[in-house]
Amino acid sequence: MPIRNIGPSDYQPIISVLNTWWGGRKMSNMLPKLFFVHFCETSFMMESDDQLLGFLIGFCSQTHPHEAYIHFAGVNPECRNQGIGRTLYETFFTTVKELGCHQVRCVTSPVNQQSIAYHLHMGFQAQPGDSEVNNVSYYRDYDGPGEDRVLFVKELNQQPLTIAINTAVQTE
Repeated sequence: MPIRNIGPSDYQPIISVLNTWWGGRKMSNMLPKLFFVHFCETSFMMESDDQLLGFLIGFCSQTHPHEAYIHFAGVNPECRNQGIGRTLYETFFTTVKELGCHQVRCVTSPVNQQSIAYHLHMGFQAQPGDSEVNNVSYYRDYDGPGEDRVLFVKELNQQPLTIAINTAVQTE
């Protein structure tokens, strides 16, 4: 499946499906067009036969130059569990790592159990918050009154764990 950078003309096709993809939750106001104008190098989408399969909107932090942030990511509900999300995330990880980032951050709502499970599966760690529900720590009112968020971080420079095995053979 082809993956490409997003551009300003991709705003309308993405914004038109956003609320539907989130099960009717009002999400479109959280993704203004400025992301499609100013963060094209680090934002991606996948299409097939003119059907939007998925997208990821992210950027490198200006304040914390070694950190990147995933602002929004979505996969068409009819196309989930096909590796689209993983491909978008891995493309983002590779891109921002080449730009000097060592950490990726993102947030999700504590009610979005699928998103929480997905981010944990992708190697993100949930950050300690000031509240907890269903064994998930989150920050109350993080994005304003009633806008609670689970904060995630992923280290991109993690080395694989190695286990030293003693292979010495004793002889008599």
